[in-house]
Amino acid sequence: MPFRWDYRQHVSLAWFVLKWLAICLPVGIFVGSGVAFFLWSLHVVTLTQWDHPWLLYLLPVAGIASGLMYHYLGPEAEGGNNLIMEQIHEPGGGVPLKMAPLVLIGTLITHLFGGSAGREGTAVQMGGSLAGGLGRLLKLSPDEMRILLSAGVAAGFGAVFGTPLTGAIFAVEVIAIGRMSYRAIIPCLMASVIGDQVNTAWGIGHTHYHIAFEAAITSNMSAVSLDWALTAKVAIAAIFFGLASVLFAELTHGVSWTAKRLIPIPWLRPAVGGCVVIALVWILGTRDYLGLGVSSHPPEAERICIESCFYAGGAGWLSWWWKLLFTAVTVGSGFKGGEVTPLFFIGAALGSVLGVAMGAPVDLMAGLGFVAVFAGATNTPLACTIMAIELFGPGHGTLLSSGLVVYAAVACFLSYFLSGSSSIYHAQKRDEEPREETQTPETD
Repeated sequence: MPFRWDYRQHVSLAWFVLKWLAICLPVGIFVGSGVAFFLWSLHVVTLTQWDHPWLLYLLPVAGIASGLMYHYLGPEAEGGNNLIMEQIHEPGGGVPLKMAPLVLIGTLITHLFGGSAGREGTAVQMGGSLAGGLGRLLKLSPDEMRILLSAGVAAGFGAVFGTPLTGAIFAVEVIAIGRMSYRAIIPCLMASVIGDQVNTAWGIGHTHYHIAFEAAITSNMSAVSLDWALTAKVAIAAIFFGLASVLFAELTHGVSWTAKRLIPIPWLRPAVGGCVVIALVWILGTRDYLGLGVSSHPPEAERICIESCFYAGGAGWLSWWWKLLFTAVTVGSGFKGGEVTPLFFIGAALGSVLGVAMGAPVDLMAGLGFVAVFAGATNTPLACTIMAIELFGPGHGTLLSSGLVVYAAVACFLSYFLSGSSSIYHAQKRDEEPREETQTPETD
């Protein structure tokens, strides 16, 4: 057997790691700090909106202001997450540095006046924008710029949710379905971990979700053990999770397409969307579906939110649909913000009602819906399975012994598979084989 070790290869690999550590360190610091400021500001404007509910009636005016800001100050940044993906696929004009402040201000406007949106899109765009600016300063090659933009995405995602491993996997999985760049995984992991640690160092915390089901069975089991009846229920629920992700993606794209066709003036589209959101609040007589929807205010208030979905009766039968509709109108009409946190709400609410209907643990099903609808809408089942571990696993004993990671994998991968070609990101490429192949028997 020939001796194949070549020290030069290891020197080259070590140089690669050290080089990208030096590059990702400032990326993680700047992005982590930027996300910390964003999350603090978001908390402030959310409390302001809760304490001054009349601000909702200014949402159409806020939409005009946000639209005019982009129209005059940064039309080239309008592409958002899709622009970053396009630049990773084929580096060209680059991601403008002004995208970071624009999306930050635009998202704060959305939440201050009651729009239903998330925060992931803002963090990812801030990460991509800051990374792109550093790449131009360092005069990186196109291949290096691709890696750096992915690292910026990872830093933003990992910091905003407190899930550094998920951030790294998401950044390489979301770009092209069926193909992951393992060359970029180390820079993405470094940037995501640094970004998350810097965000934490600024004193910014994250919401913790507790699945009592997992903790109850880990004390009695030391190896992976599945309840096959429960596994079947998870698989059935995954069908609904996948369909909900399709509905969200297609309805959001449909609202956007309709608004562009019927309203030729871009900055008027969010004004109309704001009027629709106000009308929905009037019709339903509730504000539960405005904003992020992570928690209720005050905490003891009996409002539907992500946290309430982990308890039996904490979500109405159509809560998932109403949050889906509010968010599709808000984001589709042009307001800034992300889609992921609303997807968490939609999935948790749907999982909660499915748990009640099928006699399954409500907190488990809410947690699985939380990650599985996200997996179907973004075509990132691996990242979402890892997210289940990072969000629900720590502090609850041996994760694998509970089978939670297996249930999460079943829910996420089936939801992804059954969501078909739908995605909230139209710039996402598909490089995998068809999910369903029909073979015609050969005839003699």
